[in-house]
Amino acid sequence: YQNLIKNAKDYVYITTPYLIIDDEMQRELTLAARRGVDVRIITPGIPDKKLTYRLTKANFPPLMKAGVKIYTYTPGFVHAKSVLTDDRFAVVGTINLDYRSLYLNFENAVYFSDCSVADALKADYLSTFPLCKRIDYPDLKRGRLGRFVDSLLRVFETLF
Repeated sequence: YQNLIKNAKDYVYITTPYLIIDDEMQRELTLAARRGVDVRIITPGIPDKKLTYRLTKANFPPLMKAGVKIYTYTPGFVHAKSVLTDDRFAVVGTINLDYRSLYLNFENAVYFSDCSVADALKADYLSTFPLCKRIDYPDLKRGRLGRFVDSLLRVFETLF
């Protein structure tokens, strides 16, 4: 995933139910956005696990500050896991963007390059974005206690 993001020229579209990323993944996403790549991430609008959802949202501010566009799927919970870059490269499978899924669990995905799957996946993304709400900073408003809880959760994020 990091290699796909690092080599993206035009865009990176990601759908994941859980966005609990390590520093390396955060760095690649923010560097891509800062170099002008259109980085968009779709996450659920309705959670299945409240703490995991809160931790997912705690990862939004640093990404958004760098220019990553975060969307929540308003019809409900989105469980799709895919990445698409530059109309050429796609990954679809069971891998969430969280530590357990990337490093501990036995997840599977299929990597596609230069084939019609990228076109079909892009059409799916383009039809999904209008069903989503783009997150802005006021949507992330939390008090001191909320920021403290989010910071505490980040310490234990590899357990989620």
